[in-house]
Amino acid sequence: MQHSPQAANAWRVLFLLFLANLFNFFDRTIPAIIIEPVRHEWSLSDFQLGLIGTAFTLIYAIAGVPLGRMADTGARRKIMGWGLAVWSGLTAVNGLAWNFWSFLLVRMGVGIGEASYAPAANSLIGDLFPAHKRARAMGIFMLGLPLGLLLAFFTIGSMVKAFDSWRAPFFIAAIPGLILALFMFFIKEPTRGAAESVKIQTTPLDRPLRRVLSIRTFWWLTVAGLTYNFATYACNSFMVPMLQRYFLLPLEQAAIATGIITGLTGLFGLTLGGWLADRAHQKSERGRLLLASFSMLMAALCTGYALLSGKLEIGVFVAVFSVGWLFAYNFYPCVYTAIQDVVEPRLRATAMALFFAGLYLLGGGLGPVVVGILSDHYSQMAMLAAGASEMTEAFKAVGLHNAMYLIPAALILTMLALFQAARCFVRDATTMREGMLAAAA
Repeated sequence: MQHSPQAANAWRVLFLLFLANLFNFFDRTIPAIIIEPVRHEWSLSDFQLGLIGTAFTLIYAIAGVPLGRMADTGARRKIMGWGLAVWSGLTAVNGLAWNFWSFLLVRMGVGIGEASYAPAANSLIGDLFPAHKRARAMGIFMLGLPLGLLLAFFTIGSMVKAFDSWRAPFFIAAIPGLILALFMFFIKEPTRGAAESVKIQTTPLDRPLRRVLSIRTFWWLTVAGLTYNFATYACNSFMVPMLQRYFLLPLEQAAIATGIITGLTGLFGLTLGGWLADRAHQKSERGRLLLASFSMLMAALCTGYALLSGKLEIGVFVAVFSVGWLFAYNFYPCVYTAIQDVVEPRLRATAMALFFAGLYLLGGGLGPVVVGILSDHYSQMAMLAAGASEMTEAFKAVGLHNAMYLIPAALILTMLALFQAARCFVRDATTMREGMLAAAA
């Protein structure tokens, strides 16, 4: 590790970016945990519950593209600082919602604030760290995801219990985000392309969207991201209520079990995944993407087995599903880094914004609502099959459990897309390097 002032600044900034990412996912996860009390208070269907996650995700995706362009041309620290202040403030407002529609509209506002963050942060990491350290840095940054989930799933159930209200976590979560927003404005930004071995042009490019969309690897990685996000958002949105209904766990225990599945696994998955991705890249240029492809296969097999086995002992279900999610986390250090390898520095925030648009519009956006619709459908089928005339919690439990089979199915599609991306990666990475050399000459 270098010990120059630039290197020390890079790690300091990375730590700040990681903390903001942690609160990003903490705030985003609150509705998934308090979903059953909200359902009972406002008498909502699973379709409406899915719509809460989908509305947030769609607005996040749409706002991300112009905000990503701003990050490629403006001050990234200001975009991240204001974005963090907006989403933290609106998270507090969420606790004041008086019905389903007010809750939904505020979640959409939170989505706009959060959309400012990821493209700017990813672009900044690309300029702070050279290519051979980038996957490790990206792995540390993305640790904010599982740690945010872990913190949310392990604490929010207790907050609801302590205050006897599902609204309390929204007020508590806003405070650290608003404090952290102030620190963002003091980040010392590197010049664009500062970490590249070849000097890059800093003049803006014409037709930026067309240039990014002409990269075949980028297309396949976006398809992979779409199906991967479908799986992860479906899981994050409905795992707590599924454990409550199907395995009859109280909210606090269901949240902790989900924290182990989606959060604890990420601590190991991202730390180890970043190291493995860099090692795989040293052995073969397409090594990262082949590693990601294999990981998705293992994730699909484990999650599929856990669901197919029916009413397992809860400890066995959590353990098997967790092994699958451990493999699933390899997606982030492998894929996010691969995008940086095929897109030149002047276009990276734009590329990430387009990537996130695909992930969230068609992946994360569809995941919760499709699972919600299928859950309602399968609940009705279970009720009709039993010859009952009234919907009960037992039928809703079976319906939601059956709808969750979409998770391993989406992971299999992710594996296939990543394999296709690996096939054209070398050519696109070479084209990017040659283009930078030609521009520098």
